[in-house]
Amino acid sequence: MSADQTERLQSLTTWGTVSYVLHLIVAISALVPGGQFSPALLIVALVLDLVKRAEAVGTWHASHFRWRIRTVLFAAALYLVTLPLWFFFLLPGWLAWLGISVWFLYRIVRGMVNMNKGLPMEFSV
Repeated sequence: MSADQTERLQSLTTWGTVSYVLHLIVAISALVPGGQFSPALLIVALVLDLVKRAEAVGTWHASHFRWRIRTVLFAAALYLVTLPLWFFFLLPGWLAWLGISVWFLYRIVRGMVNMNKGLPMEFSV
């Protein structure tokens, strides 16, 4: 492996770590009442992933960028779909959002573990 490739992978690992940590903060704060700052961090992490994604093309890091972006988009869609539950039934809305938040946390932790092992993510939802 050339020095340029090594430097590129190290840079992608650093950016990936930053992104995963931001996502992790969001995921944990989603499970704790009063985590109002988390949407801003989520937007920062998503923009970071969208901007840096092109640099990862052709590396195992590309799967991690796709993993994080898809996780955010699927979670956002699920939150929007279950939003009416909050207006009509408080408990079902809370349970739905709790389930989505746990799923989000699982995906972020799973991605972090794989990245730290140097493994790509599988392409499942």
